[in-house]
Amino acid sequence: MKLPLEKTVDIILDKLDDSINQLAKVISKNSEYQIKSDDIQNFLQNQYDVRLQNLLNSQKIEIHHLESGMKNKIIQRKQKLFEEISTMHII
Repeated sequence: MKLPLEKTVDIILDKLDDSINQLAKVISKNSEYQIKSDDIQNFLQNQYDVRLQNLLNSQKIEIHHLESGMKNKIIQRKQKLFEEISTMHII
């Protein structure tokens, strides 16, 4: 049984939020990552985009085929995630 598109995207975004949060925590705790704050944010945003595309592709969803409301939801979730990460002083 296939889930409705909106529910599938919600699940993908939940996984993505967890994944990027974990990556941000690893970067903040690991001294091997001697990266400036701006560079960390760019890296995490790039990882977000790549992972989003991979998760969508795994469900055979093309981002450019999503309706604008769904794209806006993704953008809002991304902004919220990075606001939360920045309040944790990771970036």
